[in-house]
Amino acid sequence: MSDSVTDRTYREVMTVDPPPVSTPFEQATRDFVFGQVWSRPGLSRRDRRLVTLTCVAAADAPQPIDDHVYAALGSGDLTLPELLEFVLHFAVYCGWPKASHVEGVIRRQWARLQTERDEPVTPWPALDNATLGPNDWDARLERGVKEFIDVNLLPAPPPDTPYTHAGILSYVFGHLWQRPGLTRRDRRVITVACVAIDDSPMPLQTHVGSALGSGDITKPEMDEIALHFSVYYGFAKGEALQASADAGWARLQS
Repeated sequence: MSDSVTDRTYREVMTVDPPPVSTPFEQATRDFVFGQVWSRPGLSRRDRRLVTLTCVAAADAPQPIDDHVYAALGSGDLTLPELLEFVLHFAVYCGWPKASHVEGVIRRQWARLQTERDEPVTPWPALDNATLGPNDWDARLERGVKEFIDVNLLPAPPPDTPYTHAGILSYVFGHLWQRPGLTRRDRRVITVACVAIDDSPMPLQTHVGSALGSGDITKPEMDEIALHFSVYYGFAKGEALQASADAGWARLQS
């Protein structure tokens, strides 16, 4: 790929001019990450942003988090409400402390964008209590069981521990997966990246398999997710994600 096309891809993704290259790492970043990976067909740029944001947030990488949040907002690929919803979903699968940092970055980068565009400071999005879902706990658990089955394509676990009762069935599937703001497919992309980061064999198998089994993510798309994930979180973990995708697809074909 020519330098001009590579540089154009960098500008489109990062929304700034590419920096000068002075090290082998910087050259590989330009040529491989932007010249070959971000420019590949098979996965939308928005999907690649969700994978990238998950990886840089989990890696506690301050500058990449700043840069990719700024680019996601500046490009319009993700709206402010979508990015805030991403933070909540990420918090569940990678932890509240990491998510807290990302939300702070979003506030700063949103203010930066408005300043650079000479736009008036807009109010932070108002939240509607209706998005919190029912406060009837029995109804919420019932919804959680149904959503667990719909998402994972597996029977729901019994609500016999705080983890499954208050956590998995009441909150994660009784509320989080049903929130507006992101599609189920969006949530699958984020979750697959999170469980691959977390070295969680059973959740990895479950979420990759159900993403493929539901048809929300095709096998070629999952293969692209594995490659993109490998770039931002390492090829060793990416190999495990690819192996899970291959095994899950083989089970579906058998």
